[in-house]
Amino acid sequence: MDFKQKVYQHYVAALNEKINALQQTLNELSDSAKNETKSTAGDKHETALAMLQIEQENTRTKFKEASEQKAQLERIDILQKTASIIRGSLIKTDRGYFFLAVALGKSIIDNIPVIAISPQSPLGAKLLGLKEKESAEINGIRYTVELIL
Repeated sequence: MDFKQKVYQHYVAALNEKINALQQTLNELSDSAKNETKSTAGDKHETALAMLQIEQENTRTKFKEASEQKAQLERIDILQKTASIIRGSLIKTDRGYFFLAVALGKSIIDNIPVIAISPQSPLGAKLLGLKEKESAEINGIRYTVELIL
């Protein structure tokens, strides 16, 4: 497995973990809500139930976002090689590695820091379409593309 495939697998696994944790939280909140409906403590009961519903809605939103990110990631052809940067490219710059896919933040893979960014991010948008040896500048910082994987 090459480095790009390891990066891809790492972020798929991270999203799977996040989705599973959110699903577990939703299940626990659902169980809590069922137990809360058995209570008849008046205003206290109403407040607790409302808080549970808000927490469920927030968790559902996070679950939907993570599921959408996973779907976007799974649409990437990780084996595709291109001369210019596209969605799914692993980019080595003079400032580190960037995985242009979905915004999932920084991870250490094989002792190498990699930052997963989306093509819609300011840096992602500037890198999109660049070739090796070309540069993009954002916030006064220049990023020179050394290698596109």
